[in-house]
Amino acid sequence: LTIITLTPDLQTRLSSSESRIDQLERENAEKPKVAFYTALTDAGTLGPYNTDITLKYSKVFTNIGNAYNPSTGFFTAPVKGVYNLQFTGYCYHGGNVAVHVYKNNQRIMNNWEISNDNVPGYLTNSLVLELTAGDEIHLVLPSGFSIHDSGNNHSSFSGSLLFTL
Repeated sequence: LTIITLTPDLQTRLSSSESRIDQLERENAEKPKVAFYTALTDAGTLGPYNTDITLKYSKVFTNIGNAYNPSTGFFTAPVKGVYNLQFTGYCYHGGNVAVHVYKNNQRIMNNWEISNDNVPGYLTNSLVLELTAGDEIHLVLPSGFSIHDSGNNHSSFSGSLLFTL
């Protein structure tokens, strides 16, 4: 058994480091945690429709912070911060897939993929957005387009809080 005696300077530095670790752990525990991952449906193909529809991603795998609402399809930012959001859309051979991104009911991004008879259509995109508490993000299937999903979770919507402001 070896006993090590710390010099007063080392003891002071150790105590200071332990206090700082405790403080950082408390601060981290108090920070909001927001992350969600969803897939659209097991129902197959949605659309094409004669009007735009809000996509309601009903298969929720992760919803830390409960900021995504599968009943409405809306993600609501719980705190002011910078968020990373991603989505994918899929359609069968010969289908045309499109997804529009809306922030507070204003379209901020358009995406589409026109496939041919031999190749399925796939689209994916990502956004880094500064949002204030209460800002809403949702995805829309525009009229005339379709989107497909199944147990393979081809069409998904996810996001997370990168940091608060």
